[in-house]
Amino acid sequence: MKNTERPWSPYLAGALSGLLAVLSVLVAGKYLGASTTFVRAAGMTERTLSPELVNTAYFLKYNLAVDWQFMFVVGIVIGAFIASRTDRSFKVQAVPDMWRNRFGNSWLPRAVTGFGGGVIAIYGARLAGGCPSGHGLSGLAQMSASGFIAAACFFIGGVIMARLVYGRG
Repeated sequence: MKNTERPWSPYLAGALSGLLAVLSVLVAGKYLGASTTFVRAAGMTERTLSPELVNTAYFLKYNLAVDWQFMFVVGIVIGAFIASRTDRSFKVQAVPDMWRNRFGNSWLPRAVTGFGGGVIAIYGARLAGGCPSGHGLSGLAQMSASGFIAAACFFIGGVIMARLVYGRG
């Protein structure tokens, strides 16, 4: 089914992201970020399955509990669902149309690529001490030079990867 509604305005989405960044500081006293949620979720899961493995220096520096950042990530998922239902673009697909057109109908390469990309992204985020929302959006909100450099690099990297994966189409 084709989306018959207009997608969200990027200006509205940008303004709402900016408002969220300001509210995050005013309400929670924290800048936006999401990558530590993965560490917390992994630690909470590991604590349930094998508590002795969580008693390491790596996990002890994190509060392994649901916090504002964890709820922020849950809110991203819920917000994306609501937005996709609002503009009638929601659909469940094992292989998205763009992937199918470029690489075929098999879901396995898509799953392996998605998982591999996620591992690389979270490794890079932890290595850098934060994710794109932490370094980019929050850095821009603070008018930091590193925030502007990070945001520019995210866009450049995204364009390069989109060209490599999907070509000029």
